[in-house]
Parts: sequence; structure tokens; C-alpha cells
Amino acid sequence: MFKQAIEGHRKQLEKVLGRRKVARLADLRRALGVRSRTTVFFALKRAGYCTSYSHAGRYYTLRRIPQFDEHGLWFCGEVRFSKHGTLRATVIVLVCGSPAGLTHGELEQLVGLRVHDTLRDLVQARLLGREQAQSVFVYVAPDRRRATSQLQERRRRLAAAVESTPVAAGKLEAPQIIDVLVEVIRAPRADARAIAARLGAAGRSVSEEDVAAVFVRYALGKKTASSRSGRSRR
Repeated sequence: MFKQAIEGHRKQLEKVLGRRKVARLADLRRALGVRSRTTVFFALKRAGYCTSYSHAGRYYTLRRIPQFDEHGLWFCGEVRFSKHGTLRATVIVLVCGSPAGLTHGELEQLVGLRVHDTLRDLVQARLLGREQAQSVFVYVAPDRRRATSQLQERRRRLAAAVESTPVAAGKLEAPQIIDVLVEVIRAPRADARAIAARLGAAGRSVSEEDVAAVFVRYALGKKTASSRSGRSRR
């Protein structure tokens, strides 16, 4: 009798999640018409499920529903899921698997959440390393050999980016280009004006126009003053 009831709940749960994709436990209890959390968990376990790494793991989906991207991530609206499980486990996998390590800003852009506390805890537990490349901090694998390889690749990419830009008289010097690129890594959502302001506050004078030129040169897809002007009047 118990097995039949659970099987019935499983089928109903699959219908609900097949339609809604994700749901909280309270939503599933109401949909199944049960009061017991245990009953819902029995049905979830029987169906095969994943919990979100966002929203404190309060959202559930069926294991067959997510279409994970190349990073093992799947977003349903504001709810985030990872094939690696928790945010902590996901950050470890992403950092260790990256050829050049990852910065704080790059990680936040990937997972769609604040990761400051998670990174601090992982570094303190020696599950990740934190090293400096140029003037930006990069999170790397805890294995020294792997971390060294990641840092070398990060520095190679920064150097290649600078060398590929022709530096004409009156334009940005190579160190200034590096400053701009580093600030973009630190603040991936900032536009040209914000990057110029951040550099100015740090005592490194670079105009908004020069920052915008770097954006164009490296196809960073950032907004410049001209692209904002149409919206600023609304």
C-alpha cells in the first residue's frame, strides 16, 4: 500500500515538475496534497532529483530536466542548478578545470551569484589557491603543479592581449591597456565610464574614450557613452 502511494506521488510529482520545471518543497506538498515533507522526499528520490545551488538549495527539479551548459550549469529564471551539486563543489570544479584559473568577477559571472564568502572559505580550507597575476588575484587549483600552469597561462594571455594591440603615439601605453583589462576582470559588468572612474580613483588616469577603444579592440561587448546616450534620455 505504501509503495503504491509513493508511486502515485512520483507520477504526480513528475507531471508537476514537467510543467513547472522547478519548485520549492512547499509547492510540491501542495501539488501532491500531502503535509509530510518525508512523503515528498520519497517521491523525489524515486523520480531522481536535483537541488538548486542558489536560494539555499530550496528549489527542486527532476534529474532529466536540466540541459546543462559546457560548465555544467543550468539556469531556470533566477534559480541555478549545477551538475556538480552545491555552489561550493561547483566553484572548485570550475576553478580547477580552468586553464588560466578564474578571478572573483569571472566566477560570479559564470555562476550568477556572489561567491566572496565561498571563495574565502575554500582558500582557508586549502581546497583552492589564490595567487596574483599582474595586479589581479586569480583563484587556482590547490595542486601546486596545476596552479603554476594556470598562472603561466593567465600571464601569457594578458601579455598576448597587450602585444596584439598596436600602440600609436598619443594612445594608451601597454601598462595602461593592462590596467583596463584587469579592471574589466575585476568588474565585468562595469561600462567604460565606470572603468575609467575606477582607474582614476586608483591614481591611474585613463579617459573613457580610451577605455571604450580597448573594449572595441578586444570585442568585450561593453557599453560606451554613445551606446548609453539613447537610453539616458528616457
